[in-house]
Amino acid sequence: MKTIVVKFGGTSLASAEQIRKVADIVLADPARRFMVASAPGKRTSDDIKVTDLLYRCYDEAASGADFSGTLAQIESRYADILAGLGVEFDLASEIAVLREHLAGTPQRDYMASRGEYLNAKIIAAFLGRPFVDPAETIFFTESSALDEERTFKALGERLRALDAAVIPGFYGVLPDGTIHTFSRGGSDITGSIAAQAARADLYENWTDVSGMLSADPRVVETPHVIDHITYTELRELSYMGASVLHEDAVFPVRKAGIPINIRNTNRPGDRGTMIVPWADRTARKRVVTGVAGRKGFTSIAIEKSMMNAEIGFTARLLTILAEHGVAFEHCPSGIDTISVVVNTEAFQKARDEILIAIQKELEPDAMTVEDGLAMLAVVGRGMVYSKGTAARIFKALADANINIRMIDQGSSELNIIVGVEEHDYEEAVRAIYRAMEPLL
Repeated sequence: MKTIVVKFGGTSLASAEQIRKVADIVLADPARRFMVASAPGKRTSDDIKVTDLLYRCYDEAASGADFSGTLAQIESRYADILAGLGVEFDLASEIAVLREHLAGTPQRDYMASRGEYLNAKIIAAFLGRPFVDPAETIFFTESSALDEERTFKALGERLRALDAAVIPGFYGVLPDGTIHTFSRGGSDITGSIAAQAARADLYENWTDVSGMLSADPRVVETPHVIDHITYTELRELSYMGASVLHEDAVFPVRKAGIPINIRNTNRPGDRGTMIVPWADRTARKRVVTGVAGRKGFTSIAIEKSMMNAEIGFTARLLTILAEHGVAFEHCPSGIDTISVVVNTEAFQKARDEILIAIQKELEPDAMTVEDGLAMLAVVGRGMVYSKGTAARIFKALADANINIRMIDQGSSELNIIVGVEEHDYEEAVRAIYRAMEPLL
């Protein structure tokens, strides 16, 4: 029997009306056997997510403040959902457990996890499906890393014994039984773990957009929806700011070779975006998959005569950064020059110490530091077979009177990255997108 694991985000499960839409989607295909649920998200733009209410409730309790008002808001959200679904559910008992926990020694992760826990329990009752608690099936090590072997064994055995189930996202347990959460957006990770554990044929991730867009819609008006994208392209775009799917959610399904389909709960007829393990570059006409970018970078440019003959020069430079907890983002170089691009926020924490160490250890002839940079990436597996892609990018920026401060290209020719000043960022994205649109 074909198996599809479906995960629904917070906006898809924000109200009884939305949950009814979700139920119709799940029940429309018998292969959609296992569902991963998020906590209720915002119903309107000025609403507040249940997870944020739970964090607030924890903060109030931990500081000795009165948390009863916030807890009442949480209870009211779920009471509204239950009333709209017509489900019999002992909400009072669940809230009493939370109240008792808050009155004792509250745990932040435990409180945060209850949004998914309660929503999944209610949805399981509405669908008439078993509830599978990640506290019994998803395990972390003492260092808070996912215990993959134990998790896939336990969750896989549980799911293979069931025809269908509803699973809360976002959390699991530490070796001592304490609830531990993934980072925000971690329900995507739970869905991916469940897909691998169930040996699914497909992982559907349902959200409020009809797939991944080829550019940020806040910068580019009506960008194209990407129909197919490889895991590698997704990783490149996600790193540069495209944010439909939690980055860590890719790895469990990528390892198992399971495709992901990004779908829109409010437009279930849209095909969305298929994320696939690999694709034949020559079998498609599209050259560029997407354009993405981020602000907040600093460039450290170093000049030194005969640098290329000084064995270990770059290694020592990167070691200095590593010793101060700073990862390098890009590292373009010449014979006597090298630039290291780093995250400005991370660099600022030890800026003076790093620069002093570089002067002392590497004795450069000259060194300049430039803040206020933005990085833009043009990503596409078809670029390797297409002539003139880089020329299009550089001409588009020149025509827009934008100065390029850095150029970098990966060895796979999957992406071309350019650095510009932050005040040019939005116009640079638009200029590149206009130039690339015929290739999208």
